[in-house]
Amino acid sequence: MKIATRKDIIESILINAQAFLEKKDPTNITSHIYLNASADEVVVKATDSEIGLEIKSNQFEIIEPGAFTANGKKLLDIVRSLRDDVIEFELNNNNLIIKQKKTKFKLPTFSYEEYPTFPNIEDKAKISLDAIDLIQNLKKITPAIDINNPKYELNGALIDIKKDKTTFVGTDTRRLAIVELIKESQEELDLIIPKKAIIEIQKLFLDKIDIYYDENSLIVKNDQFFLFTRLINGKFPEYKRIIPQSTKYNLTIPKKEILEAMKIVNIISPEIKITFEPNLITLESLNSEIQEAKTTIELAVPIESNFIFALNSKYLFDFISQIDEDNFEIGLNEPSLPFLVRSNNFLTVIMPILL
Repeated sequence: MKIATRKDIIESILINAQAFLEKKDPTNITSHIYLNASADEVVVKATDSEIGLEIKSNQFEIIEPGAFTANGKKLLDIVRSLRDDVIEFELNNNNLIIKQKKTKFKLPTFSYEEYPTFPNIEDKAKISLDAIDLIQNLKKITPAIDINNPKYELNGALIDIKKDKTTFVGTDTRRLAIVELIKESQEELDLIIPKKAIIEIQKLFLDKIDIYYDENSLIVKNDQFFLFTRLINGKFPEYKRIIPQSTKYNLTIPKKEILEAMKIVNIISPEIKITFEPNLITLESLNSEIQEAKTTIELAVPIESNFIFALNSKYLFDFISQIDEDNFEIGLNEPSLPFLVRSNNFLTVIMPILL
């Protein structure tokens, strides 16, 4: 096997593959990328068995077809060290030779025939969900998805598909982010997709995609990329029960002003106390005995007496970063109860800090 391509082409492929490789054990074949060069294209695969990526490219000169595996991280390090020029890859016995002019590297390979197989779409159902809808709505809830939670199902996002709408849900138990997409569907199902897969889907897919699933895995593909992930088996929390059915106070808040005020207070503390008065909003650092930050916003709000509560500003920052509108709504009941922030079809329920 012998192929050649420009540095930028192979470097881009290897960068995309990194998140899908086994990191802890370099002796495992899943720490390797798999490359197969046929007569007209090159296919590169990377997988840690839980999630996998296949990349197709026709930007290689295929001198002699064949296949190999090589440690994905080490191969990327080598490619990055070379000049912006053509790089040759040649399999010699059980070693991969990487050459560029007077520079040469040698890496050991594993048997490519032992590389894990990828699932296929033939035995899977197809989901009729638009690529832009999927990516934009997953992006909104991604900050709220937990990582390394003992309740494994909380380490992913729920996609709850009904006949008349699709709901995207993520939670880390301190907040709950929900997006509702009004869209008719032929199927009714719910899937829990790991956060790692969600992040990679957002990086890789920008245009038309096809989505397939079965009870164990999800596949997202287009002409260049084929991504699969194992789904999380478990029961997602009954998220509808967490959403306040009504709120005592409903306020319209200007995004720019509240964002600027939070940034000021956040210099001292991410935990912020907010006081709503009839014509004033006061933001101040919470429990800061030595240091203090305080600022106000003049705004008429429909509230009769002072309403004081506290929150982790990160949760509100995450919400605001995902909305395009100039204003958003905040719904309050009691200072110790969850409150909600909303913009169009995007809602986040946040647990306050008890004062």
